[in-house]
Amino acid sequence: MRYLAEELKKPYRRWGAMGARLFLLCVIAPPLANAQTPASPTDATKKAAKAEKPVTYTSAIVVEPETGTILFEKDAHTPLPPASMVKMMTALIVMEKVRDGALKLDEKVTASRWAAQMGGSQVYLKEGEVLTVEELLKAMMIHSANDATAALAEHVAGHSEAFVDLMNQRAESLGLKETKYHSVHGLPAEPGQEDDVMSAADLATLGREIVKFPKIVEFVAKIQEPFRDGAFTLVNPNHLLRTFPGADGIKTGFHNKAGFCVTGSAMRGDLRLLVVVMGSTTKSDCFKNAAQLLNQGFATNRMLVPVKGQVVLEGKDVKVRGGVVGTVPIAAKQDVKILVKKGEEKKVKVTVNVLDRVGAPIAVGQAVGEIVVTFDGAEVGKTQALAVNEVQSTWWWRFWPF
Repeated sequence: MRYLAEELKKPYRRWGAMGARLFLLCVIAPPLANAQTPASPTDATKKAAKAEKPVTYTSAIVVEPETGTILFEKDAHTPLPPASMVKMMTALIVMEKVRDGALKLDEKVTASRWAAQMGGSQVYLKEGEVLTVEELLKAMMIHSANDATAALAEHVAGHSEAFVDLMNQRAESLGLKETKYHSVHGLPAEPGQEDDVMSAADLATLGREIVKFPKIVEFVAKIQEPFRDGAFTLVNPNHLLRTFPGADGIKTGFHNKAGFCVTGSAMRGDLRLLVVVMGSTTKSDCFKNAAQLLNQGFATNRMLVPVKGQVVLEGKDVKVRGGVVGTVPIAAKQDVKILVKKGEEKKVKVTVNVLDRVGAPIAVGQAVGEIVVTFDGAEVGKTQALAVNEVQSTWWWRFWPF
């Protein structure tokens, strides 16, 4: 009846009193009205078309980062301008150098004239201004500051061209076949120069490396952050952080040729998903598409941890030959995770394969077998089974000839 009333409001607006009488008829005699004025197929078709909004991006992909499982892709291997998402590689190189001891987060960086003159998103560095690597890294990954990016690149490699070489070398080592860097920041190419290009698939692979660094995840999850002791505020343009539950990164990008782009990350329970959307026509569509793809991924998939590392396996003690005790408890060396479709959890099986007996002495952490995880009968992961306790041999066992 409510639907019909809404339909009858249209003639009411056009025909005045006649429409009012029709509306009263609907209220007084609903069975007759419902029988005589069914919803037309044309109206239903229009509503369905409105609900199914057309795709407004050029390429996209959804990936589970630990296993690399691709949950969705559309033209994911097409090289496209990534705009400021180029900075993800800049950040990766910086953090890998910090990890390897070649660079420190509290190391001082002096901004050059070139860095200070950088356009686009910026924190308005002044030539000669001194900031730390960590401060510049925050400015780059939260605020997408091109001047901070330039200063980092020059500090690490001496000049930007040398840093671009490092970026392309790292891309090759990661297997990024649809990637070619020409800048450290992703700004549109100057006349006579080439644009940076990356595919959605390559960005997802790069994102998998990025989320291995808790410090970067900490930075890119911030909606805003005080800078220069509060004199300036870094503002994150990633609207997923404000609108999508569990979102914690990673990087956005935009210029006229690239369109609106995002490499997003979100965590729900034990499951993290990465999404890349490139070439959206509007900012709103970019984040709506990313959110929709993430929602689909979370709605249909689960991350199971059937084997937890360093946790004693109850009832699986291994027999000891010649020890001061007759058995030793065991534990998995590390977690074994598996991504499954919801409803298929029962297809996952865990098998513990250990030696019948292990001769003493036994050291803590000594391998005594393996733990295998299968899905629908196929092996999908395994780890070593380790002795939890030390077991010394008995005095007489040391002299036993067999």
